[in-house]
Amino acid sequence: MIVEVLKNFVGGDLVAAEAEEKLEVLDPATEELLGRVPLSGEEDVEKVVRAASEAFRRWREEPVTQRARRMFRLQVLLMENFEELAELCTRENGKHVEESKGEIRRGIEVVELAATVTTLMKGETLDQVSSGVDVALYKEPLGVVTAITPFNFPVMIPLWFAPLAVATGNTFILKPSQRTPLSALRLAELFSEAGFPDGVFNVVHGAVETVEALIDHPEVKAVSSVGSAAAARNIYKRAAEKGKRVQALGGAKNHLLVMPDADLEAAAQGVFSSAFSNGGQRCLAGSVGVAVGSIGDELVEKLTQLAREAEVGSGLNAAMDSGTGITPVTSAQAKERIVGYISKGEEEGARLVFDGRSGNGEESEGFFLGPTIFDHVTPEMELAQEEIFGPVLTVERMEDLDEAIRTINESRYGNAAAIFTGDGAAARKFRREVACGMIGVNISVPAPVAYFPFTGWKDSFFGDLHATGRDGVEFFTERKVVIERWP
Repeated sequence: MIVEVLKNFVGGDLVAAEAEEKLEVLDPATEELLGRVPLSGEEDVEKVVRAASEAFRRWREEPVTQRARRMFRLQVLLMENFEELAELCTRENGKHVEESKGEIRRGIEVVELAATVTTLMKGETLDQVSSGVDVALYKEPLGVVTAITPFNFPVMIPLWFAPLAVATGNTFILKPSQRTPLSALRLAELFSEAGFPDGVFNVVHGAVETVEALIDHPEVKAVSSVGSAAAARNIYKRAAEKGKRVQALGGAKNHLLVMPDADLEAAAQGVFSSAFSNGGQRCLAGSVGVAVGSIGDELVEKLTQLAREAEVGSGLNAAMDSGTGITPVTSAQAKERIVGYISKGEEEGARLVFDGRSGNGEESEGFFLGPTIFDHVTPEMELAQEEIFGPVLTVERMEDLDEAIRTINESRYGNAAAIFTGDGAAARKFRREVACGMIGVNISVPAPVAYFPFTGWKDSFFGDLHATGRDGVEFFTERKVVIERWP
């Protein structure tokens, strides 16, 4: 079978990369070869930046009302192609198809937000600040901007950035994960079909060299990224040294507290789904369950029972429950790394109560791991500190809420945390004292809707303005203040 070598999307056309090195794109559930993705070099980056730069001179002059109307058209196309996008996302990422649909819906929310750009771009004026002098503030686009996006949400995360960047008058270059490049190219086609001019939305495939060339290019004015803490820090440092505007979303180690007065059935279900959906490969995955007080034994028992009942299989299996079904991790390398963490947990002395290393049993194909649960994990263990990014849940036991909050705040990450409780005072204390950007109260995945920013703290975010919400609009615009007198 002839397998297609993917092309970059440059100035409205599919363009073959000059780079010779290519990686295989595999279906994580079957290991079927879906395509080969080129690792673009400086010459390829120069082509795409030149196309985006040329397009910017025309695009910035497009009336903001017209840009908004194109967003409405894009929203319609995303809905019309909803099922196809969901299947494509699942085939290259591995997640349950219902989760793919969920991420597309969240991406469409950002498109809908971008369609209100006529309001979001409005500036301010102040009349008669001095005799005959007026002041006005305008918001203007930056120019060419880029986003480096991860494999775990191949549709949603590009849509965190592209709609707001484009609606505010910038031209956009997407560098998707080399593991999940197919969704990116489909998005490029839909932007084109929606009527966005050539060069407004571009895609360049690649890896580290590609990212560095994009950051270093003088015409690229802003860099958005989502990845591990180490990758985020490196991107932030390199881009800041070049004087670029940066929003770099990093890793996470999210804690889910279960108080003694919680609805234990709902809490256990919430913790399990948060930890294991999408193979645990989510930046909001609750990878640490914290049992407060005397509830530990009962919580672990319920979680273990859910693990026994969980089905491990393909994300395209519609009969598999999307809340408890375990889909594959995205690559053989990821599986090997996660297995290494499980072995490390055993060496550290944590109690392995459910071992998912057998994956899907008899099946030999696919990068499957079942749910793995550790109990009696202590905060100093590597298992408790590092982002595993796989279907591994560690359970820590704390005497009281104060100890639990203190443990969370000692983590170098600050993405999200949640509490399950029926006590309003405990929930308020948790909300006010936990040093994380996103807080859930009886919600296991505290993901903000698009009208609010995605607010990680500490090593979970490097930058000043977050993704989505008004932060996203401010990130992609520059302020200009005009002081006028007409004698």
